[in-house]
Amino acid sequence: MTDLEAQLRAVVRGEVAFDVTSRALTTMDASNYRRVPAGVVAPRDADDIAAALAVCRERGVPVVARGGGTSIAGQATGTGVVLDFTRHMNRLVALDPEARTAVVQPGLVLDRLQEAAAPHGLRFGPDPSTHSRCTLGGMIGNNSCGSHSVAWGTTADSVRELDVVTARGGRLRLGRDWAGAPEGLRELAEGELARLRTGFPQLPRRISGYALDALLPENGADVARSFCGSEGTLGVLTEAVVRLVESPRARALAVLAYADESAAAEAAAGLLPFGPLTVEGMAADLVPSTAGLPRGGAWLFVETGGETAGEARARAEAIVRAADVVDALVVTDPAGQRALWRIREDASGTATRMPDGTEAWPGWEDCAVPPARLGPYLRDFRTLMTAHGLRGTPYGHFGDGCIHVRIDFDLLTAPGVARFRSFSEELAELVVAHGGSLSGEHGDGQARAELLPRMYGAEIVGLFERVKGVWDPDDLLNPGMLVRPAPLDSGLRFSVLPREPVDVAFGYPSDGGDFSAAVRRCVGVAKCRTTSVSGSGVMCPSFRATGAEEHSTRGRARLLHEMLAGEVVTDGWRSEEVRDALDLCLSCKGCRSDCPVGVDMATYKAEFLHQHYAGRRRPAAHHALGRLPVWLRAVSRTHTARLVNALAAVPPLARAAKRLGGLAPEREIPRLAARTFSRWWERRRASGPSAEGPTARGDLVVLWPDTFTEHLSPGVGRAAVRVLEAAGLRVALPPTLRLEKPPVGDGRTVALDPLSLLRGRGRVCCGLTYVSTGQLDRARAVMRRTLDLMEPVLETDAPVVVLEPSCAAALRTDVPELLHDDPRAARLAAKVLTFAETLERHAPGWTPPRVDRPVTGQTHCHQHAVLGDAADRRLREAALLTGELSGGCCGLAGNFGFEKGHYEVSAACAQEQLLPSVRDAPDGTVVLADGYSCRTQLAQLAGVRGRHLAEVLAEALDGETGGEASGHGAVGRG
Repeated sequence: MTDLEAQLRAVVRGEVAFDVTSRALTTMDASNYRRVPAGVVAPRDADDIAAALAVCRERGVPVVARGGGTSIAGQATGTGVVLDFTRHMNRLVALDPEARTAVVQPGLVLDRLQEAAAPHGLRFGPDPSTHSRCTLGGMIGNNSCGSHSVAWGTTADSVRELDVVTARGGRLRLGRDWAGAPEGLRELAEGELARLRTGFPQLPRRISGYALDALLPENGADVARSFCGSEGTLGVLTEAVVRLVESPRARALAVLAYADESAAAEAAAGLLPFGPLTVEGMAADLVPSTAGLPRGGAWLFVETGGETAGEARARAEAIVRAADVVDALVVTDPAGQRALWRIREDASGTATRMPDGTEAWPGWEDCAVPPARLGPYLRDFRTLMTAHGLRGTPYGHFGDGCIHVRIDFDLLTAPGVARFRSFSEELAELVVAHGGSLSGEHGDGQARAELLPRMYGAEIVGLFERVKGVWDPDDLLNPGMLVRPAPLDSGLRFSVLPREPVDVAFGYPSDGGDFSAAVRRCVGVAKCRTTSVSGSGVMCPSFRATGAEEHSTRGRARLLHEMLAGEVVTDGWRSEEVRDALDLCLSCKGCRSDCPVGVDMATYKAEFLHQHYAGRRRPAAHHALGRLPVWLRAVSRTHTARLVNALAAVPPLARAAKRLGGLAPEREIPRLAARTFSRWWERRRASGPSAEGPTARGDLVVLWPDTFTEHLSPGVGRAAVRVLEAAGLRVALPPTLRLEKPPVGDGRTVALDPLSLLRGRGRVCCGLTYVSTGQLDRARAVMRRTLDLMEPVLETDAPVVVLEPSCAAALRTDVPELLHDDPRAARLAAKVLTFAETLERHAPGWTPPRVDRPVTGQTHCHQHAVLGDAADRRLREAALLTGELSGGCCGLAGNFGFEKGHYEVSAACAQEQLLPSVRDAPDGTVVLADGYSCRTQLAQLAGVRGRHLAEVLAEALDGETGGEASGHGAVGRG
């Protein structure tokens, strides 16, 4: 333990962490910059802050205040002690609906304040796109704005009073009329009144520099307002009194389409007289799909409010009539509005990749000009980018003249960094020429502070330095930001990464095969740190269960970044810190779809485990669960399923087996099927033609007998065959013998012989259990054997129907990414369809039976992330299965929930959405759970029987025809 750490532990009641993990997690924010801190302190209150500052002041150690870590200019990073307010100082202290004020601590996440204010018809006005994870302290430090600033201004406009601890331990309560001003500030300001009145450009998004003009007598000598936007350089915020505004009872969203972004920018200022709540702009480059948007190349999202839905809509329609647009759409449905806003909010992440996959970075993320100058400025901005050979897609707060853009800077090479500097210097001149501010929302930090003299001149910047000296004479707080800044091209986070690609197993096709590039995907916007999941979202269940940064997707990506850098995490792939952080990753793949930049932590985890355990002893659970297909096939071959079930029912034997296999003692060992699905299939076919199968004239489909369907829930397979054949499809199973010569035909005119496909000893397998436990060499061998067996199928047009979503996702993604050198892998992946997709594409005229029941349950996380559930929704609707499935993850997640030490987190994940949705469902509700893990979790934690959609439809078919029941019981719970 260092002397500094020991001193802090002696006086701070909160956590003091100088370990590798804590330091690695805070080396970066959402900017291009990286600084390695000495340690992290999570204070419990203002006394802790004062005590920590006293120790650091005595030792000359810098202090950096940090909220959600989503700052984009580098101001939430530092080399000394980082104060983390999200752990303890995160409360809503009070809310007064009558006075329309709230008292908040700096670590309170904005959405928690909005949730508390909403029942009173109130809200906090500013709402950055990171509202689900940014903190009020960070917003005050950066003077954040958000999409509604045309109506409600910046954070500074919403601040009444601030409680602050100064670097020398003073306790101040800042407000108007010089309230709380540190000694010397008033004298300094009153001696510079002329400069304060003339040196600050007047525009709605002037965030750069210190807001010293707030100290003018005509502005109320507002010390609290002048503190906003100081980026933690003047004092440490401990509490704030903020103003709330009335939230409109109803809203409408006018989506105005223009030919291009310049036309949209020109039009934005003309809409402000109509009093909109927002005027946001974005171009087609940032929209994953233009479906649902009016035709055009760029759009303005203009939100209106009213006392009634009709009033809000009328205001939106008035704007549409007044606007000169290519096309327009008015959306009043709240769900439709949320879907459109998600596109805009995710832009900070999606903008980090150009359409061709090239990386793009912040740095000139949010400069602002007067709204009337936005069109000309954008044209000049585009010209400057072209002159430097750069690309970027502007978007953002067009109504305020504030533009966000990620640019494809080359920050990995010396020439690229030199271009970054020269472009930045020229762009600063361009912004100033248009009367703008270098920062319009996210602050100057390190990214722009060096260029402030170009905006303000040397005298005003000198005044900033004098003000800093009044507040913080020892330069203790966030040095290198705003005044006497570090060079904008120093300390770049990319400089520490390997210059040559790291030798890895997966192909990382979206990152050029470079694992470092894959890790660089995480830019720190921290959508994974949301404490509640909305809609069908999944990411990041382990963070929501633990609240710990190292269990978020961003936290794990940061640790992998530091592992590659080798400065903080020094033992590479052998790192125990990285291993422990990844241990609670459920491999749910939620980040693959929900992360705006497509971080795929499940793949990174598999890669790490593969490298970490290379040549080393693996945990017992990797053998027990990773090699599950081997063990289950052995039981099948020896016909000992009943014996295994009987032994597992003996408590002492079950406890011993779980201890030996590294399994959670709280878990029940699942029962094995007495007869596998394939054995049922073989006997069924051998008994002669069925009424539906051979007489069908529809398309041939190959039904994948995944490990879970084969050995643990063959009823799902039987039900799927029943439904597929009822839909007129011909069902076959994959070959079990490698054929020297594949059959000739396209799968339509020449069918595969179902009986011949069962001869032989090989079994297809997606390799999922090997991938999830990082046994990638074994996974590749299994996958190649599968491709050998599947060659006859690959020569046909027959789709491969996969009932287990996790196996379907593995075939779609893991197989081609792990066998990136085998073209057959991509061909197989292209054939994989879900059960619902198969019926929709290959039996489009079939009408499913009317179930006419409500449904509950959860969309499988792999289905959400990789496969999509649109076809499932349409199939449920056609079968009159009403209601929505919840998002999140069941928490069992294959091997994860069965491993020792994971039970508590696994159960917490289930309690978040899945179990409440089932508990709250009325009697007679169908509990849908297409994944075996989901069904197992429901059975073990809630005593509820979940069913695959195929089972529900098969039973309804049997009820219609009076045929043999499929043995699933009544539709419903239990």
